[in-house]
Order: sequence, then C-alpha cells, then structure tokens
Amino acid sequence: MNRSQSIELIHKYINSQNMLNHCYASEAVMCGIANHLNRDEEKWGLAGLLHDLDVEIVNADSSIHGKETARILTELNVDPEIVDAIRMHNETSAGEKRSKEFQYALAAGETITGLIVATALVYPDKKLASVKPKSVIKRMKEKKFAASIRRENILECELIGIPLPEFVEISLKAMCGISDQIGL
Repeated sequence: MNRSQSIELIHKYINSQNMLNHCYASEAVMCGIANHLNRDEEKWGLAGLLHDLDVEIVNADSSIHGKETARILTELNVDPEIVDAIRMHNETSAGEKRSKEFQYALAAGETITGLIVATALVYPDKKLASVKPKSVIKRMKEKKFAASIRRENILECELIGIPLPEFVEISLKAMCGISDQIGL
C-alpha cells in the first residue's frame, strides 16, 4: 500500500478533522524518527498515518482499538510489520507488551503529537512554530496538563535510543513541516 492509497483509506474510515490531523502528524513524526534511525521512512510513515484507522469504528474503545485496523490492513495485504506496529500501539487491546523498535517508535511517536498540539494550543498564536522543545518537556512533567496523554508511551523513545529532549526536537520539527496542513 502506498501513501495515496493510505490517505484514501483514512478518509474512508475517519471523519473527524482533528483525528485526520493527528494521523498526518503521526506520519510526519514517524518519518522523522525513521530518518533519525536510518529506517524505512515510507514504511514508518504509513504506520503513523494508518494507526488510528479504526478509532471511529470502535468509538475509541481502548479494549478493542487497533484490532479492526489490523484486520482491515491484513485483508489489504499491508506489510505485516506495519500491521504489527499498529496492533501493538495499543497494548490494552493487543493483550501483550511492546518488544520491538518499530512498536516502541509508533507508540511514542503518535503519543507525542498530542502533547505537542496541546502545548501549541496554550500559546496566544496557537502555532507550532512558537513552541520550543523545552516547553514540551516542561509540560510533560505537568501531570495535570493534557492529563489523558500517556507519558510512559512517550518515554518509550528511550527504548529506541533517542533521549527525550532529542525525541521532542525531532517530533516538533517534523510537525512544523506540516503545520499548514494540520492548521497549526
């Protein structure tokens, strides 16, 4: 499956513009991580783009979120490594712990997008360009700020060899690159 087919697919299953923006941001971050680690940017980007394909189908029920996406993508003969990383981005539904670099990267990469967006939204101009990495790290330490964001997922960046400050920089830079597309 290529990127244009993936975009058609997310638009088939996802109606919320905020969720689509999250998918695009996750794609950008995953490409940034892949580039940093010298991994396949297209493959990692597709995992970011497609990871929440079933979120509206399952009403964001974390006990099953990811399973339907895995089923759909398997039927479409999507690379099994992409399907596995997507299935494992939600350990609750998967029923097992992440253990592979690609799995950790997707869990950390898609989760950091929410913290970065939440940080941008407290700035007067609500623009990613105004956000500094140290502000995101500061907000990460504030448990009540964007409280639903699983900071332990973000910290999985360290399991792929990227310290948190560097991970935030990579992620923020990637998201700034698509700021017009996601309205920030």
